[in-house]
Amino acid sequence: MTDLKNAVALVTGGSRGIGAALVEELYARGAAKVYATARDPRTVTHPDAVPLALEVTDPASVAAAAAQAPDVTVLVNNAGASVKASFIGSPVEDVRREFETNFYGPLLVTRAFVPVIEANGGGHLLNVHSVLSWLGVADSYSASKAALWSQTNSLRLELRPRGIEVTGLHVGYVDTDLTAGIDAPKSDARAVAAAAFDGVASGAYEVLADDVSRQVKAGLSGDLAALYPQLAR
Repeated sequence: MTDLKNAVALVTGGSRGIGAALVEELYARGAAKVYATARDPRTVTHPDAVPLALEVTDPASVAAAAAQAPDVTVLVNNAGASVKASFIGSPVEDVRREFETNFYGPLLVTRAFVPVIEANGGGHLLNVHSVLSWLGVADSYSASKAALWSQTNSLRLELRPRGIEVTGLHVGYVDTDLTAGIDAPKSDARAVAAAAFDGVASGAYEVLADDVSRQVKAGLSGDLAALYPQLAR
């Protein structure tokens, strides 16, 4: 269990969408300081957040961020890309670009901040996944999020002896500017953030923030045709 009151957190991709909602929720729960990262820190609009420049795919940028935020106890890996490159039809560089952001990015950030969190007495890592971690309908995006889910599961075992708990957040469409053109049920970003930090506070291993995530997770033990109706045609 992690007490968020007086915690010092860092949220990657904290300037908009789910990231901005996570920053706001941390302050609502009494966090002492929240670093909100973005490629351009001027896009961070929360009045209390500490803007921090970060490109998660750049080792030098990640190292600089860790040096500027030596008091972090809660790390939220939220920044991501949505390339959705076809494995057959798209340039392989597009697939690599998705993995650089969605898999290697969180890994680089986590490796940089684990010593920081450990030196501050331990804390928590929250990785933002997707229902598409379990559903391969978005090509390279689904694969990169599945890989991140596996990374999170391994980190949970590796970091527990070092005093760092790990939670994975899964969610479907969230009502943000990035999904404005999608006609489908969407979760409220504030509700997702609240569910995420309820899980962090209770020590949950995973947070399934909406019905679709719960339904898909429950279906993983069933026949593949139930998850992929295309196979039954």
